[in-house]
Formats: sequence, structure tokens, C-alpha cells
Amino acid sequence: MFFLISKTLWLAVQPDNLLVLLLLLAACGVWLGRRWGRALLGLLALAMLSLMLLPLGNLLLQPLESRFQPAALPESVAGIMVLGGGEDADLSARWEQSQFNSAAERLMVLPELMQRYPDAQVVFSGGSAAVLDAQYRGADVAQNWLATLPASLFERPVLFERDSRNTWENALFSARLLGGVPEQPWLLVTSAFHMPRSVGIYRQLGWQLVPYPVDYISSGDLVRVQFALNLRDLVVGVREWTGLLIYHLTGRTTAFFPAPEA
Repeated sequence: MFFLISKTLWLAVQPDNLLVLLLLLAACGVWLGRRWGRALLGLLALAMLSLMLLPLGNLLLQPLESRFQPAALPESVAGIMVLGGGEDADLSARWEQSQFNSAAERLMVLPELMQRYPDAQVVFSGGSAAVLDAQYRGADVAQNWLATLPASLFERPVLFERDSRNTWENALFSARLLGGVPEQPWLLVTSAFHMPRSVGIYRQLGWQLVPYPVDYISSGDLVRVQFALNLRDLVVGVREWTGLLIYHLTGRTTAFFPAPEA
């Protein structure tokens, strides 16, 4: 139920969809001859101009991506947990080859980490966020891609958790797959902007973690004339902060904005 409610609400309030809905509302107001319609249309035009020129998403992304700084890796970890999100299961199923999006680095760093920690258990956790037609899932894409790599890289099997639909289920279902929450620290691999929420969720369920952020997307640009890219970053930033708030209010994270342990 939590998944369906959060999915539905996000579709309505995510910035790109909200922008279109407000444009339709403004158009109706102008057509009806309402003053508020013209005012709203002017505000939306200003907002779109700002998005065309300014990477506003950086204001939201930079605090997220700098929360857990890359640190020296420990000599050993009990396991490596990779969160899905970089795979495109729909395109992979359609074209019958592994397809990835801009978060592919989550999976691409795994062979290197497995060589660094040859005794660590490895779990890839990624199902599907689709409400309908979720037969082919992120873990399936990852498994097929890893199967194309040299067998010498994998001296032990990788466990694939393919039923999770969100980060809470990543942590919960992975623990079930392992027979319980591990008592020793695990390396957690996910996008840097997603790391604060992921750490809070895993800690809430009792995991001990060593964060390993990848896939940085915020830039230091003050001006960037790319409407689509600026809008994408804004959507990602709004989604993460909204997720942090909702997960905290529902008791699924240890803090609103989880921080590194002292």
C-alpha cells in the first residue's frame, strides 16, 4: 500500500508533471478570461526561463551528494550491497540485451570491489518500480550483464534480490535473503544523492554500513543553458528530499537527514 500511495502522489507533484498541470490550469484561466490565469501563465514562463538558464537542481543535490564523502575503504567488509536503479529493465527486455541509464555506475563498480574484497558476500538488490508489467526486473538485467564478464572475476556466487520496489524493500528483502540482518559491516553502493536516505533506511533495520557513493550528478555551474538537463536534476533533487521527509514521517529512517557516524 505504501508503494502504491507514494507512487501515485509523486506522479502528481513531481516538477515536470506539475509544470504541465499548471500550464493547463493557466491556459484554462486565460481562455475563461480570468486575471489569475494570465498571472499564473506569466509566473510559469518566468520559471521555465529560469530552468532553461540555471541548474537549480544543484541547490538540492549538492547537500545530498556531499553528506557522505568518499573515504578510505576498510581492509575488509563482510559483504557488498549494490542497490539497483541503473538498469532499464523494459528496454533490456525489448532489445534482449542489457540496457542502463545514467546511474549505471552503481553496478559498474562491482567487479572492482569484488576483486578488492574476494571474501565478501555480494548482494544486488533491485526489483521493479513499475505498477504493472514487472516481469523483467533490475536484478535480471544485472545478472545477465555480470554473466558476460570473465568467470575469473567471480569466485563466489552473487545473490540477486529481485522483488523490492523501493529502498525500504531493498533493505528488508535483502535481510530475508541472507537469513537475517548481518552483524558485521557491509559496503553500501548507491548513487551519491540517494545515499542519505539509503543509509537511514538500512540503519533503521539494524544494518551496519560503510557508504560507498557513486554516480555524482551535481555540478559547480552557475549558468547552464540546458532546459532538459536542468529540469532532470531538479526532479531528482525534489524526489530525494520528498523521499527523506516521507520516510522519516513514516518511521522508516533513523533521521530526517542521516549523517555519517562519528
